[in-house]
Amino acid sequence: MHDRQPEQQERLDMSLEAEKLFRGHRAALISYSARILGSRDAAEDVVQEAYLRFAPEVSAGETARQGLTYLYRIVRNLSLDIVKRRKIEQRAQSQDPPFWIIPRPSETPEQTTMFCDEVRIAQDVLASLPEDIQIAVEMHRHGGQTLEVVAQHLGVSVATAHRHVKTAMVKIAIALDRKNA
Repeated sequence: MHDRQPEQQERLDMSLEAEKLFRGHRAALISYSARILGSRDAAEDVVQEAYLRFAPEVSAGETARQGLTYLYRIVRNLSLDIVKRRKIEQRAQSQDPPFWIIPRPSETPEQTTMFCDEVRIAQDVLASLPEDIQIAVEMHRHGGQTLEVVAQHLGVSVATAHRHVKTAMVKIAIALDRKNA
């Protein structure tokens, strides 16, 4: 029983020393944190948190200078954590949301019908053209192939493959203009 009393007294003395050290340097710690955070209110919260972490950690063998250094380190680390968190939050807010979050405007039945009519017109025009032009358009516009690949597949020059695609696209555009006129 007697062994506990000196141990409890020692812990109480350390706690009082930690509190005395903290109270003596509280204003300086707040100023230090405020320079990092840019906010005195946030700095006061950080310093209070630092004290809660500091008080139980003080050991009997530490000098006041070591304790103060440790306290400043806690304040610095907590302040820098907040700065990092703010940067991450700002980065997340400044980025555009992913495309799948943004609601798409729904098409009206009329718009859907008009689109289907335009697709049908384009298909009809394409079907009326010679087979090599159809293949050139399908490979280049729908398949994403280069004109060189299209030309090689058809056994024609690149200029001819380009002319095939251009001819088809012009005829489709003319047919769509007539429909919309």
